[in-house]
Amino acid sequence: MNRYERPAAQGEAVIQYLDGDFRILKPGSYVLCAVTGRQIPLSELRYWSVERQEAYADHEVAMQVYEEKFRKRG
Repeated sequence: MNRYERPAAQGEAVIQYLDGDFRILKPGSYVLCAVTGRQIPLSELRYWSVERQEAYADHEVAMQVYEEKFRKRG
């Protein structure tokens, strides 16, 4: 490590989810899946809801949430 390198942030990050992107409000190494509670490393974060401001572990979990949302609208 040199003087320009900073240690990697540890713990849970706080994220603002945007359309096609996200903004890190509090540095961390992961976020939690809103459905499963699994830790999602920021480098692997691909699925989230802007409306609900929550992250999902994978495409199957994200589809489960969207299907439930549309079922409720009936």
